[in-house]
Amino acid sequence: MGAFPTPKLRESLAAADPCCAPPAAQIDAAELPDDQTLALMSKALGHPVRIQILRLLLERTSCVTGEMVAYLPLAQSTVSEHLRVLREAGLIQGEIEGPRTSYCVSQAGLARLKAGIATL
Repeated sequence: MGAFPTPKLRESLAAADPCCAPPAAQIDAAELPDDQTLALMSKALGHPVRIQILRLLLERTSCVTGEMVAYLPLAQSTVSEHLRVLREAGLIQGEIEGPRTSYCVSQAGLARLKAGIATL
């Protein structure tokens, strides 16, 4: 496994990659998740492997499934299922690159989750 980029390098790479671009500083009321969406997002974080995946993606600008399979002690199909749950919750997003999908954290989705939790 390669070295993770430094925070400064991550920031510059994220600026060049709209998939991983940082969210706007403020989330307005129209962007707050409703109760059902907030519950879905929270449920997606209910498995330790999904937390590991989010941490891994936050340390990198993007990551393909094969890299995550090499990092996690799980079968490819299991990792793909965890990615599906996170994607459906709006916490990650993927871009198809030929036969592979490159994933990154949805900064907007993460900001919505944080803002929704802050309203509790």
